[in-house]
Amino acid sequence: MAVLVIGAGISGIACARALHDAGAEVRVVERGHVVGGRLATKRYAGRPTDIGAAYLTARDPGFRTVVDDWTARGLALPWTDTLLAIEGGVRERTTGPTRFAAAGGLRSLVVDLASGLDVTTGHTATAEEVTGTVVLAMPGPQAARLLPAGHPAHRAAAGQRWHPALAVTLRYADRTWPDFKSAFVNGHPVLQSVADDGSRRGDGAPVLVAHTTPDHARGHLDAPEAAGPEVAEAVGALFDLPAPVAVHVHRWTFATPAYPADTPFLLADGVGLVGDAWGSPRVETAWLSGTALARALVDEV
Repeated sequence: MAVLVIGAGISGIACARALHDAGAEVRVVERGHVVGGRLATKRYAGRPTDIGAAYLTARDPGFRTVVDDWTARGLALPWTDTLLAIEGGVRERTTGPTRFAAAGGLRSLVVDLASGLDVTTGHTATAEEVTGTVVLAMPGPQAARLLPAGHPAHRAAAGQRWHPALAVTLRYADRTWPDFKSAFVNGHPVLQSVADDGSRRGDGAPVLVAHTTPDHARGHLDAPEAAGPEVAEAVGALFDLPAPVAVHVHRWTFATPAYPADTPFLLADGVGLVGDAWGSPRVETAWLSGTALARALVDEV
């Protein structure tokens, strides 16, 4: 069996990994210059900063085995089970499952998962390449562009709705904010979440990463950098901080699915759709989606 996987985020790489390990011939192409997708890590002044997913959790036993292996090899690290919830003037700490981070950035985990796979980056796939067995590991609106309108997978892909976000990296002269790992900001006109990147990276750097609300992001998709000062001001007001010494803005047009599906993947007429839209929008969901589709393809042979 030969399979082409288009998209090298964690869902695509997880699918390719499981197919490869089952003996399938699999090739991955990615339009970006690196693997990782929305497990994105950018370097600012030489330092890696997570600008996509803030962390990952591992509830499923299969994914927990993968995360335990990353942890044993020092790639992933248990970060926190306590988050801050902020709404108006009320601040409350909430506990839940352990959140995992990575000293090298979450993208480094996808790089590790892709080890030994046939991956080509910097390749923009075309509709003509969607022949035979193909996995589209990307948000639905992007997948729909590669499929003819009459294809059953096109209907599912085009029907997905996604929320945008801006990820704003704020570097300060010093760490002067109160102790917290990551905060959900509820009911705010600009901010949706703020994470302490120095904490999750383990180097104590004075860096925060804020994600904006979908409504705020929609007003800045054409010129995202212009939103930087407003986001910096909002974070400063929230934590009583001085102005940052550097601000970087990254636009995510398709940040989170608006209506997650209740199945782990779609497979129709040789085309599979995977990703975090196929279940609750988590990193773990994306891995599970890609892995489940791979198993279904192997079982078909």
